[in-house]
Amino acid sequence: MKKIILLISIYFFINEVQASTKSNIINNLKNIDNLSFNFEQNINDKLENGNCIVNYPKKIFCKYNSSNQKILVSNGQSLVVKTTSSYYSYPLDKTPLNLILDKKFLINNISKMRKKHEDSKFISFEFKHDENKVNIFFNKKNYNFMGWQTVDIYQNLSITYLTSMRTNLKIDNDIFNLPKQNN
Repeated sequence: MKKIILLISIYFFINEVQASTKSNIINNLKNIDNLSFNFEQNINDKLENGNCIVNYPKKIFCKYNSSNQKILVSNGQSLVVKTTSSYYSYPLDKTPLNLILDKKFLINNISKMRKKHEDSKFISFEFKHDENKVNIFFNKKNYNFMGWQTVDIYQNLSITYLTSMRTNLKIDNDIFNLPKQNN
């Protein structure tokens, strides 16, 4: 009988810890209007890095540390990837970033689901919506984003790791205006 009571106690303790972690992640997300971070991105073993600013809902500006002056911009509806020699435009809702940049979607889904993975440093959740699948990683100590893993529209595995996170900065919304196409 003591073993059963101990097992039930452990079960409820684990569930309480999971609920507390989820609650802390959700509360942290609710308090973020925008965030700035450095990133390292690995797409099919090709490493790129740079910095981004996210402004909820669904706006992002990323400048890559590359010789081709790559930028990625979303105005909330479209996503543009521009370099010195190329220009690609996509409907945002057809990309995994549509889910990552939608704070309400993240909060609603985290509140309903169980974590996918947890260790001493991070906790992850997996989201599936339409044709997009995203794994989102949160720091277990401060509940901030640590990164995400997606499959892009070309079926490439993309892993993005975030560092130097800062939140709720004063930002110039003009950076989210889509760049003009190269001529």
